[in-house]
Amino acid sequence: MKPTTDETNRPMPTANACTTPYRYDILDGLRGVAALMVVVFHLSEAFSYDPVYKHLNHGYLCVDFFFVLSGFVIGYAYEQRMRSGLMSRRGFLRARLIRLQPMVLFGVLLGTALFFFQEGPYYAGIAGANLGYLALNALGSFFMLPIAPEWNVRENGEMFLLNIPQWSMVFEYVANVLFCLFVFRIGRRALAALVAVFGVMLADSALSLNLLGMLETHDYPCSLNAGWSLTAEQVYIGLARVGFSFFAGLLMFRLMARRPDYLTTRTSRLPRFTLCSLIIIAVVCTDQIGGYAHPLLDGIFNLLCVALLFPFTVWLGAQRVTLQPRTQRACQWLGRLSYPLYLAHYPIVYLFFTWIDTHHDAPVAKQAFVATATFLLCLATAYAAMRLWDEPMRRWLNGRKKG
Repeated sequence: MKPTTDETNRPMPTANACTTPYRYDILDGLRGVAALMVVVFHLSEAFSYDPVYKHLNHGYLCVDFFFVLSGFVIGYAYEQRMRSGLMSRRGFLRARLIRLQPMVLFGVLLGTALFFFQEGPYYAGIAGANLGYLALNALGSFFMLPIAPEWNVRENGEMFLLNIPQWSMVFEYVANVLFCLFVFRIGRRALAALVAVFGVMLADSALSLNLLGMLETHDYPCSLNAGWSLTAEQVYIGLARVGFSFFAGLLMFRLMARRPDYLTTRTSRLPRFTLCSLIIIAVVCTDQIGGYAHPLLDGIFNLLCVALLFPFTVWLGAQRVTLQPRTQRACQWLGRLSYPLYLAHYPIVYLFFTWIDTHHDAPVAKQAFVATATFLLCLATAYAAMRLWDEPMRRWLNGRKKG
């Protein structure tokens, strides 16, 4: 088969090169590490709701890391198959729905089951909700329909009442649809231009420049901790985050796929998984920079992490290297657990928020014990969801697709 070409008339990676069975175990493991840090970040928020003085300040940036990973993996798994006609647009969208939607449904069901148990001083509005309101939210959430801030009885502006992390799945779907509609066909230069456009939006959001008049005035700027509420500003920032990171990951895949040693697996003395994991952990644990007096400094930190550090981390983790068997197994397990953990933990975290609000004067040791127990419960729930729901459901749906 003759390889296709881009606008520079240079051959694109052949179908064989792009579909060679290879598992990016390090990237799988890093996705798991980022998911674990998201859970720790959300648990830590119960001890401080202040946007500046948190115990872990930058856990929200893990979402941008997920988007870079997603763009790279989508390019590797689907792009050449779609270019060559081996997979249709409909086939791509069906494959993505099978991959993503079962855990969306699980998160909705779990959030529905625990909803009325989450009522407390911080979520007092839950007491006024009824079963009809809950059922409508569950149905809308399954079909990825966000709600306006004023319709959320939690009064915190989340676009999904039952499971807030679902907001990022809306933007993931947007990026997937754009890829399916036209991005997979455009050349490398056009893709770089698209990344640059979203890069301007990203810088505008992170640095609060308000170049397009989409940002609002706040006591403390949103920076990149936004996208989870259905307002013009938050949707703009969410699109900037997914647009830049997802398509930067896709562009990175294309650039790496053109290297002569792309298919070469080699031995490396550099502990890549450990190093990349430490980068992610360091970003999450970095204190807010600049405080209320100089928010621009933290905006710069956000921008550097998303635009430079995370793509570099994915590039480092995407090198084909031979892993020690123990590291390989750990990476594969973390990769399997990552998505169920991301979409199953927050309904349980809501319960922890309620407990903290009613036990804020409890001894520190007791609060730490309950936080640890909640973390372990999130892990156990995610593991059960992975083994008993997500993987069996996807196998069943893929079997129906083939039949």
